[in-house]
Amino acid sequence: MGRGKIAIERIDNRTNRQVTFSKRRSGLMKKARELGILCDADVGLMVFSCTGRLYEFSSTSVKSIIERYQEAREENNCRLLNPITEAKFWQREVATLRQQVQNLQLNNRHLLGEELSGLTARDLQFLQSQVEMSLQSIRKKKEQLLAEEIMQINQKGLVLQKENIELKKEVSTAHRHKMELQKKRAVTAVPKLLYVAYALLLYGESTSGDREQASGSSDKAHGESATHDASELSLALTLEGHADD
Repeated sequence: MGRGKIAIERIDNRTNRQVTFSKRRSGLMKKARELGILCDADVGLMVFSCTGRLYEFSSTSVKSIIERYQEAREENNCRLLNPITEAKFWQREVATLRQQVQNLQLNNRHLLGEELSGLTARDLQFLQSQVEMSLQSIRKKKEQLLAEEIMQINQKGLVLQKENIELKKEVSTAHRHKMELQKKRAVTAVPKLLYVAYALLLYGESTSGDREQASGSSDKAHGESATHDASELSLALTLEGHADD
């Protein structure tokens, strides 16, 4: 359970006020020190307690920071009134930015394990902490990307599996239709073959009967027999056509 919100107002109880001042002052000093180390900034902090006691912190020197503050304030006030002063101000800004770029480049080389000869044990420990934090962030991001890729691959696999099932159903349906069509064709072809066989049988009997007749039969009798055979063949083919219909 989280702590309740503290009202920002003067604490009436003297003991509680002193305890809160001590805790808040220590936290403020810690934050100022971390800001100076992490960001390579010149930090100056001065705190007077209610009893008049001075507490101070500076990343370099309180005196130098105060002098720099006064110069910057004076230059800022008269920068628009004096072009020469403004030019000097921008020159110092350029020099400061150039120094910051050099510091960043040096820090990058340190992170790559280069130019470590001038570092102390404390500097190396801090550099190691930075590298470990960077590696931890990189590993976390890598695991997140891999998890997302695996999820996408699984989703694609499910889609392909569904498509495969649908294709199998279509192939099975097509195969079933094909088999039914072949059965229908086979059933339809049987009557056709019977009518053709019957027609050929009639034609063969007719031909055999003609051969058994006397060779001296008249041309008229031969013509009548051939006409009769042709009629029977025509009748068989007509029956075949009706079976097809």
